[in-house]
Amino acid sequence: MPVVQATIGLSTRGQGLHEITAAVAQELRRSKLRRGVATVFCPHTSCSLVMMENADPSAQRDLEAWLGRLVKENDPHFTHTLEGADDMPGHIKMALTRTSESVPFADGQLLLGTWQGIFLWEHRRAPHARSVVLSFAGE
Repeated sequence: MPVVQATIGLSTRGQGLHEITAAVAQELRRSKLRRGVATVFCPHTSCSLVMMENADPSAQRDLEAWLGRLVKENDPHFTHTLEGADDMPGHIKMALTRTSESVPFADGQLLLGTWQGIFLWEHRRAPHARSVVLSFAGE
C-alpha cells in the first residue's frame, strides 16, 4: 500500500481556529491516491487539531470561548510561566484536544461530513509559523 507524505505550513493570526481543509484536500489530489486514509498530524505543543463545523462561525467562536473559560490565563497555580501568560494554558488546551486526526478518502476526496472542516487551533495569542504533517495511505 503506497504512502505519500507532505507538510503544509501556515502562519496563524494568533489564537483561534484556522481552517486547513482545502490545503489537506489539495495535497490529497497531488498524491494521486484514490482511496485510503489521511492522517493529519500537528507537531506542536501549544496548538492542536480539531474537526469542527465550518458553516457557521458562531459554533467556532462558542467552542473557543468555552475552552478559554475552562483554561484561564494567569492561573496562580501555574509554574510554567516564563514564556507568557498564554503559554501554559496553550499546553493544557493542546493536551485536552488532539494532535492528529484520521479522515478516510474515496475517489480522491476526503469523506468529511457536510458541515465538517479540519482546523488547526492556535492556542497562543501571538502569530506563529506552524506546520502540519500529512500522511496518505491507500491506493
